[in-house]
Formats: sequence, C-alpha cells, structure tokens
Amino acid sequence: MQNIISKVLSDKKKSNTCALVPFITAGYPSLKITANALYTLDKYGADIIELGIPYLDALADGPIIQRASQAALNSGVYIDQILGMLKTINLKSPLIIFTYYNPILSRGVKNFINEIAECGVQGLIIPDLPFEEIDYIAFLCEYYCIELVLFVAPTSSKTRIINILNKSTGCIYLVSSTGVTGFRKSIASNIKDLSSTIKLQTNKLIMLGFGISNKDQAFKASCLNIDGIVVGSAFIKILSEYENDKDEARIIDNLKDFCSSLRSSIYKY
Repeated sequence: MQNIISKVLSDKKKSNTCALVPFITAGYPSLKITANALYTLDKYGADIIELGIPYLDALADGPIIQRASQAALNSGVYIDQILGMLKTINLKSPLIIFTYYNPILSRGVKNFINEIAECGVQGLIIPDLPFEEIDYIAFLCEYYCIELVLFVAPTSSKTRIINILNKSTGCIYLVSSTGVTGFRKSIASNIKDLSSTIKLQTNKLIMLGFGISNKDQAFKASCLNIDGIVVGSAFIKILSEYENDKDEARIIDNLKDFCSSLRSSIYKY
C-alpha cells in the first residue's frame, strides 16, 4: 500500500505539477496561532504540511527557525503541548512532523511514533537520524502507518545516495544547498542534475527544500524534475510579524496570501 505522503506527491506529478509543502514551527508565536496557521495553510494551497518540533540544538535550521524554536520553548511549548493541540485539529492535508533524534530518544522511540500516529500525523522527518538506526525507525513507522522521509544532500556520496534510496519507503527529502535552512539568492545549479540522477536510479519521489523562499524560486524549483517543494523560513518570517503587530487576523491573512501565491506559481501546464 502506498504511503499517503508519497501518494499526494504522485497524484500531483500525474497532474503535471508539484506539491506545495509549507513548514512552520509548532508553538510560534503561540500554539493558538499555530492551529490557525495549519488550518489556513490547509485551505489555501498546501498539499502536505510540515510541522517542526521546537529544539535548541537544531543543526540543520537557520537563524529564523532557530529563533522561532527558542521563542516557542521559552513560552513553555513542548511535545506534550504540541500533541495536545494536534488532537484538536482535523486537516485535509497530510501532516509531517519534523524533529531531531534526541527528543525522540528522550521520549522513547516506539512511544513517540505511537503518540504522533494517534494524533493523525502521517509522515516523519528526522534530519540527524543515524544511518544505522533507519531500519528500526522505518519498521516502527510502517507499523504505525507513518511514512519516514529520509534526507539526501548535494554533498552525499553516490554510495550513500544509493543506500538512502534503498532504505526509503516512498519519497526522499532532497536538500537544495549545503548549510542550514534560510533564504538563498538562488537554488544550487547542480540540483537538476542530482534530481535527474536520482530519478534514473529509482521511482522514489522527491521533495526539495532549504532556501526556497519566494514565487520565482518556487517556480524554478518546480521545473527541476522534483515532486514537492518545501518552504519554511519565509512562512515563519510572516508569523514573526506578530511580535510587533499583535493583530492575529492580519498575520493569518498574510500567511494565506503568501501560501496562495506560492501555489499558483508552481503549476506547470
């Protein structure tokens, strides 16, 4: 049976377009706004939504997401609060949890995966998951009907890419550039070749992330032989406006407009 995350990507591919995958940090600027943001993204263009668990030692996260995580943790938002919020919402778009490995280990791997499954989560990304731990995590994810999405970076060796592809259950997350998340002037020139190379070796679907932050970049990314586009820092930057402008409705409207504009920019005919 095809996993729901891969199914969404596959369906978009069949309709000659890419899936839009917004990323936001849970609890930033508040859990209430997170819930409203999830509903807004779900309604105005998201095909899949990625929700980050706040974490201080987030090596792959750029300054905008790190700051959001710090603010969420400072306000007392931890995994228990996030799971409680998720139990109260119902989205059409499948939800992926993005978290680092230590919080999972601290909670207990089986317990964590069971908990997020009970909240309706359908995908899991662990950017620092050791290769040696993939089989066990993948086994548990399959048992609880969650798709484990593995990372491939531009710096990955050919051997590692093949190994990751063999371990992947349906789709992979292709990092568009070296370094951390955040804004980039352009997408790395080798991404098209890398994605094409991956497609020649496997039928696995590809989500591209890190550094895609505007309509032009989203459109260009959609033409790189990939199946989904992840946009994070740009969405969190909009949510950060709440710190100076306490008008929640205005912030949510800005989120809606940006999500809609990205969705319209990546249609391919």
